[in-house]
Amino acid sequence: MKKRNKLIGAGLLTAIAASLCCITPVLALLAGTSGLASTFSWLEPFRPYFIGLTVLALGLAWYQKLKPKKEIDCKCETEEKPKFIQRKTFLGMVTVFAVLMLAFPYYGHVFYPKTEKQVMIVPQSNVRTVEFSISGMSCASCEEHVNLEVNKLSGIIKSTASYGNGNAIVKFDNTKTNIAEIEKAINTTGYLVTDKKKK
Repeated sequence: MKKRNKLIGAGLLTAIAASLCCITPVLALLAGTSGLASTFSWLEPFRPYFIGLTVLALGLAWYQKLKPKKEIDCKCETEEKPKFIQRKTFLGMVTVFAVLMLAFPYYGHVFYPKTEKQVMIVPQSNVRTVEFSISGMSCASCEEHVNLEVNKLSGIIKSTASYGNGNAIVKFDNTKTNIAEIEKAINTTGYLVTDKKKK
């Protein structure tokens, strides 16, 4: 019984650890502390190991729960109703929660507000496009966090962050904002601009 409870606990912890790097930006947004967003981005390289440990721990817990019980030749009555934490229902709930945590990087971006930019008529001579190289982004939530902060600035025409490319391409009106302001906005997310080049 204790062994199964430990396996369930281990499965939960590793599932949360596997998605912590992607949950943190959403929590930072909700808390209004955007600088915390990249706190757990260092866990991203270990994500496959956490996923493996989660599957292993929960698989063993299910095996312990479903394996046939040994028949004991006893005429005593020991049919005691198991506690909720020892039931299949609880293990099923933990498994569903673990799957949701493991899949968080694929749907985490939906928690960010959609920012609708006003259509701006900007003289072409005022439009600049700059590519910012950014370290620390590891999922779609990171991209959304960077785009959200950049789009708070006035004069932003378009911001496209990509964790896969490790960059953000920002098109802006240089009479309303500048490269330094955009870099500062990106850095407030906790992800850092490592390089920038004009396009």
